[in-house]
Amino acid sequence: MIFVTGGSGLIGSFLISKLVQEGRRVKALYRGQIPEVPGGEQVQWLEGDILDPAFLRESLKDVRYVFHCAGLVSYAPQDEELLKQVNIEGTANLVDACLEQEGLKLCHVSSVAAIGRPKGATVLTESSKWDQAEEHSAYASSKYWGELEVWRGVAEGLQAVIVNPSVVLGPADWSRSSTQLFRYVYNENPFYTGGDGNFVDVRDVVAAMHALMFSDISGERFILNAGQLPYKEFFGQVARCFGKKAPATKVPPALAEVVWRLEHVRTWFTGGRPLITKDTARVAKKNHLFSNEKIRKALSFDFRPLSDSINWVCRELQQRQQEVGRAVR
Repeated sequence: MIFVTGGSGLIGSFLISKLVQEGRRVKALYRGQIPEVPGGEQVQWLEGDILDPAFLRESLKDVRYVFHCAGLVSYAPQDEELLKQVNIEGTANLVDACLEQEGLKLCHVSSVAAIGRPKGATVLTESSKWDQAEEHSAYASSKYWGELEVWRGVAEGLQAVIVNPSVVLGPADWSRSSTQLFRYVYNENPFYTGGDGNFVDVRDVVAAMHALMFSDISGERFILNAGQLPYKEFFGQVARCFGKKAPATKVPPALAEVVWRLEHVRTWFTGGRPLITKDTARVAKKNHLFSNEKIRKALSFDFRPLSDSINWVCRELQQRQQEVGRAVR
């Protein structure tokens, strides 16, 4: 039996579909409403919360493998406490529950945000040191401290692997995860930022997680990153695929700093959510490359070309838009 948290998310939904196709028994955590996932009718859905230790202990009684895909991604200042609860406390609860069941193996989905960024380094690896004295976003810190909970479990005898995906590309709701980048281009917004982004196909993330889980590898973390693209080039490829006008006006770094401050003031008065924050403005300027050499060597793993991934996501999103349009008519 396999237990999946975050089954309604991008990674979790693709993972569940793969496991079901293989004929594996799967149960998955959900909150509110059972998500629509391909193959989901064969899944044992459990309504609950990773902040409920008793629920997790009960859920894991007949489980051998646990994929922890649940997590909160947010750079909004008002979500700082929620990030700590979900990404740190929730992970700690799951690790504790896993430790109570003998023979379990855990695959924890972290993020490249939890990778250290030593000064002067342009290529970052799994061993890049995290400096607590450096300024980090609340999201990055929550993922880093969440990883420490997994390492605590490993020290206490838990079999576990950690994956650190970069920006995960895949067809999802327009308003969620990286799909918002595609919507941004689809709506023909005119601006782009400098800096480079690191990207990976959701299908590659799932394949790597699957291979690591059903291997003898434990007590290791792996960066999952297909490659790096300047944001201008990424937006250009998406625009060509959609047949849209690409963003052509570069936002100077100084202007980005002004915009996030104005957004901070606006949301302070309105109670709304910022369109850009200090963290997103500064992350967009980074040019670090996250090395994928470790996963390549450990599993002889190859990543899909980013151009193929971008085209696939665009086609899937366009098809979904057409289906929605037909349903409305």
